Amino acid sequence: MPKKKIRKKKYYVRNAGVTATFSMSLVLFLIGLLALSLFLTRDMTNFVKENLNLSVVLSEEITESQTKAIEKYLTKSDFAKSVEYISKEQALKEHVEYLGEDPEAFLGYNPLFAQFEVKLNARYANNDSVPVIESKLKRFGKSIEEVSYQKDVIAQVNENIRKISIILIGIVSVLLLISFALINNTVRLRIYSNRFLINTMKLVGAKSWFIRKPYMKQSVINGLVAALIALGLLAALVYYFKFNFGLDTDLIKQKTALIVAAIVIVSGVILTVISSYFAVGRYIRMRTDDMFYV
Repeated sequence: MPKKKIRKKKYYVRNAGVTATFSMSLVLFLIGLLALSLFLTRDMTNFVKENLNLSVVLSEEITESQTKAIEKYLTKSDFAKSVEYISKEQALKEHVEYLGEDPEAFLGYNPLFAQFEVKLNARYANNDSVPVIESKLKRFGKSIEEVSYQKDVIAQVNENIRKISIILIGIVSVLLLISFALINNTVRLRIYSNRFLINTMKLVGAKSWFIRKPYMKQSVINGLVAALIALGLLAALVYYFKFNFGLDTDLIKQKTALIVAAIVIVSGVILTVISSYFAVGRYIRMRTDDMFYV
């Protein structure tokens, strides 16, 4: 074969490899974007839930030691994310600032009660868990006047989160199937150009694993390169939204970023290796005459 044709063939093979790698990076970018969206939705859901208040209203006759006992119990409990004590005086001040009226001025006394404002951990912010918490607080008897919470708000928040989760899971499932199919087709197209080389190796007696091995090694490299490109695109997109739309990047926790990066890298390597394994296997099993018709 003339040198010019050999160089031209090598150029097309190399160009096909670059195109395949970039195509895979776009698919992995989509996978990373979906993973990031799911984690952000989860974190925002937890943020909303953990800002729902449970008010533990204390009785008028409660002693200081009883107040400290309740505070200690709430602070050490699993359901409380944070506990804030609001005295009668502070409650009156907030009431005046919020409503602009001072009930003490015309009643002659402060009608408000001291209370603990408890922000719940996300897994306890539902209408099944709150009554259980309320029953546990009954151990303090008459020291607690009332336990109040936004029952309707909690129910509405959880219902909206459930609907959003179902929609997101549906969208993610469909897009992931499409992504996996695209990566598989991209790898198969790249190996397609080497089908006669694979057949030649088979004819001279090479074992299946020996034939597959170089393609799978190359798939690992291509998967890593595609994953790094995808992560670069993902980082660029995040910073684009930060500088143009004021996105608070603090919402993306370091743990979330590391998990998303791991998902993209592992997906890139595993999917390309599996696709290469089966794509090469197809041509190993194929007869020489059939290769002219695929």
